[in-house]
Amino acid sequence: MCMIIILGLLGPRIAAIVWWLADSARWTLTFGDNYLLPALGIAFLPWTTIVYILCFPEGIAGLDLMWLIVAVIVDMGSYLGGGVGSRNRSSFKAVQ
Repeated sequence: MCMIIILGLLGPRIAAIVWWLADSARWTLTFGDNYLLPALGIAFLPWTTIVYILCFPEGIAGLDLMWLIVAVIVDMGSYLGGGVGSRNRSSFKAVQ
C-alpha cells in the first residue's frame, strides 16, 4: 500500500522531470526562459503541469480546458484526500 502511495505522489513528478530533460524545446515553447514556474508546477501541481504542457502548443480551448480542470481536481485530491482517510482511521476514542 505504501509503495502505491509513493508511486502516486512521485510518479508524475519524475515523469515531468524526465520529459523536461528529454524534450526541453516543448517546455521552452510553453514557459519561455522561465524555470521557476515549471519547477513550482512539478513540485505542487504535477498533473496540471503535464496536461498544460500537452495542451499549450495548440492553444487552450474546448476540451483542453476540461482536461486542465480534471488535472487540477486530481492534484487537489492528492493533497486533500489524505486528511479524510486518516480521519476515519484515527485510533483515538473519546472517553465518556
